[in-house]
Amino acid sequence: MDFAEVIATNKALVKVAKLYRGAQATLLAELGLHPGQDVVLWHLGQAPAGLLVNEIADRLGVEPPTVTRTLARLESGGWFTREPVPGDRRAVRIQLTEKGRAVVPQVEALWQKLADTATAGLDPDERGQLVSLLDRVRTNLATVPAEQG
Repeated sequence: MDFAEVIATNKALVKVAKLYRGAQATLLAELGLHPGQDVVLWHLGQAPAGLLVNEIADRLGVEPPTVTRTLARLESGGWFTREPVPGDRRAVRIQLTEKGRAVVPQVEALWQKLADTATAGLDPDERGQLVSLLDRVRTNLATVPAEQG
């Protein structure tokens, strides 16, 4: 890849990531949410019996402290409850409240709107190619050591 392609590639990736994140943040704000909170609530919505923090972290591919911080921000909004786990004094099961359950379909509709907007003008084959290419980019980027901190 020549340097002009390097510049074009980096510019395109940065611009798309920034625009996507900005659009996502704007739409989520209408629901009273921030990026990252939507996916936690969605996963909880897929588990009617609730999930442990470690289970949420596993589903998201993140560390439990990341989930704990997200839950701390969500808790004051009344999106979920914490229920003790019988036999394990340290563990708590996170379960959506009625408010939390009600927002899950809204999150799904928001994701649909965002995907439709991002892929407007692409035919089904092109959308499939886009997903495939982005998966390859993600796989490539996953080889870069994560920032420690």
